[in-house]
Amino acid sequence: MSNQLKSETSPYLLQHAENPVNWYPWCEEAFDKAKTENKPIFLSIGYSTCHWCHVMAHESFEDNKTAEILNKYFISIKVDREERPDIDNVYMSVCQAFTGSGGWPMSIFMSWDKKPFFAGTYFPPQSRYGMPSFSELLNTIANQWYSNQKDLLESAEKIIKHLINTQSDEKTQTNSDLIQRAVQIFEHTFDSTHGGFGDAPKFPTPHNLLFLMLYAKQNNKSDALKMAEKTLLQMRKGGIFDHIGYGFSRYSTDKYYLAPHFEKMLYDNALLIMAYSSLYSITNNNIYLDTAEKTAEYILNEMTSEDGGFYSAQDADSEGIEGKYYTFSLKEIINILGEEKGKEFAEVFDITENGNFESMNIPNLLKSSDLKTDFQEETKKLYNYRKNRFMLHLDDKILLSWNSMMIAALSMLYRVTRNKKYLNAAQKSQKFIEMNLSDGVRLYTSFRDGKCSKHAFLDDYAFYVTALTELYDTTLDKDYLEKAEKFCKETVRIFMDDRDGGFYLCESNSSELFINPKETYDGAIPSGNSVMTYNLVRLHQLTEKEEYKKLLEKQITFMSAKSYEYPSGNSMFLIALLMQEAFIPHITIALKEHADLNQIREKLPFMANVLVVTDSIEYPLLNNQTTFYVCKNHNCLPPTNAI
Repeated sequence: MSNQLKSETSPYLLQHAENPVNWYPWCEEAFDKAKTENKPIFLSIGYSTCHWCHVMAHESFEDNKTAEILNKYFISIKVDREERPDIDNVYMSVCQAFTGSGGWPMSIFMSWDKKPFFAGTYFPPQSRYGMPSFSELLNTIANQWYSNQKDLLESAEKIIKHLINTQSDEKTQTNSDLIQRAVQIFEHTFDSTHGGFGDAPKFPTPHNLLFLMLYAKQNNKSDALKMAEKTLLQMRKGGIFDHIGYGFSRYSTDKYYLAPHFEKMLYDNALLIMAYSSLYSITNNNIYLDTAEKTAEYILNEMTSEDGGFYSAQDADSEGIEGKYYTFSLKEIINILGEEKGKEFAEVFDITENGNFESMNIPNLLKSSDLKTDFQEETKKLYNYRKNRFMLHLDDKILLSWNSMMIAALSMLYRVTRNKKYLNAAQKSQKFIEMNLSDGVRLYTSFRDGKCSKHAFLDDYAFYVTALTELYDTTLDKDYLEKAEKFCKETVRIFMDDRDGGFYLCESNSSELFINPKETYDGAIPSGNSVMTYNLVRLHQLTEKEEYKKLLEKQITFMSAKSYEYPSGNSMFLIALLMQEAFIPHITIALKEHADLNQIREKLPFMANVLVVTDSIEYPLLNNQTTFYVCKNHNCLPPTNAI
């Protein structure tokens, strides 16, 4: 029997459409019903490839007895965190205030007017490890609601007041030493043996590595580069990288990068393509380019729609077991590859009788000194064998912000490879966004099954501006730059806090929650405010317009204060600061009519601010040929016909 989720398009919501729980999507009908019937709301937030979301769904939401309690005493609402980052962000703050941590599935109990009075994450079907069973918790909260509702609502008001005061406490401290302090924090937490920072679990956070690489390059600091290189090398060697089908999993559960949490997210792979492409541009080590290209190959093979949009994620679970799709026994390897090749492959990729992960094996190169393996045919056989095992769940919704990251990544990869398939894929995705996730002025968060969402958030605009700017850097097609400027101005208009600085997550006049967050901390994905700082730097460098300079100064003041206490948590903002301070050459190209712009672009540096002009009095042609006006290190060189 279907519930109220049956008409939704989100794969996560549809996974719960046949639950015995009478789920509602986030809608006024659900809140009105809770008010009319005087019931508390149980809000469950997750995403379709979340392992523990699957576990709790199977244990509790598919259980008739648990569903009976929920249906009798609560109004239950399901939210896909990827479609509604505003709801996820606000109630994650609530969860962290209650428990000191957060995660998914997120479990929130609140009143009909969206005010939370209890929060947690996963709850087991039977009490264990000091946690109550989910059904016990439901009965306790129901009893409290009907016998002590006033106290619950008062506690909700206190939590809301605390969160509002936390956001409105605008710090004014600034510190010119943010970059140096961030580097010191990374040095202090760096794992010099296994790469990465801190202990397990280890998340990729490629923006941290991009910051260290840029800092190293600009300041000639080899130690910072070594931290980034060691981490990216270990990740390529480890099981977090899929050596059979390519691409990266979400994070490593151990400090070695051996055993990952096996779900694959579009955003991780986009940011890692950027990191490996950048590292290759610095070191010229082909293993980094190979990693970037193999990751892109995975995206183009398995995560791309016919229309050019990129899907969101692939699941970690298969047949109810996390990682089963990705692991092998030694016997399987030998049966598939034959005795001789099977043993050779097993020796190189750490495949043993006893296994390296729950009696099975995750192929990896952590024990190998040479990453230049010659097992192309064998890898292909294993890939085809694995594809025929069972289907992994694919979250096939197309998210604008994550697609924008991949557009930027593939643009960067094209600039170091000159392989047109990467640029073609990036441009096709941008066209998909124009056709399906924009009306020409407004943007929309997600698209699936022929329908786009009604909402858009700061990240959608911020990352899309970045994608357009990267496409301009790659093609020098001024149409991309003009669109980047248009959507940047729209971002400022609808998200910027004119009084206190920074950008709200939701439109500044239309948030339906009790708080409209200004996200500044870079988690798995850089924050919208960090990305907007970067965008303003790039647009000011490219256009030299005064309006971007003024906006940038205000944004840097806001972000400097927010980054003061823990600057290493704001790497994307620090990248923007480095870019602003960098002596990146500014090249104005006076283009002769009918000149081949693609040929010219191939000769330009990997990092440069390039503006193309035609019929310009200010930039005349030298010798009646295409002419380059180059300025760097605060000096402008004589015009030249060669770059």
